[in-house]
Amino acid sequence: MFDVFARNCTSRETMEHVTGRWGTLAMVALLDGTTRFNALRRRVDGISEKMLSQTLHALERDGLVLREAKPTIPPHVEYSLTPMGRDVAGKLFDFIELLESRMPEVMAARAEYDAR
Repeated sequence: MFDVFARNCTSRETMEHVTGRWGTLAMVALLDGTTRFNALRRRVDGISEKMLSQTLHALERDGLVLREAKPTIPPHVEYSLTPMGRDVAGKLFDFIELLESRMPEVMAARAEYDAR
């Protein structure tokens, strides 16, 4: 049994991979379909090549992302979501939509807080 609230539960590591800023953005970007590395890097504005590579490796290890390297010159590498990855990314997408829709309230709360 896994319990993300337990200190040593291995599910915490996967949760960190998925809910970190770059993991969330990469997974939701992959909802659009199979994507090459550089196209994904352009889509996730602000992520470095190194960070995207590390993020994708972690998500691949967790079984959420599929990496397919085609034996061409230069190498052609594509990333897509696994069925489990699609399920998780769908929930993340819903979260992002909710957050974006509530940003006027967030901005008002920030302004109120800063005025105090």
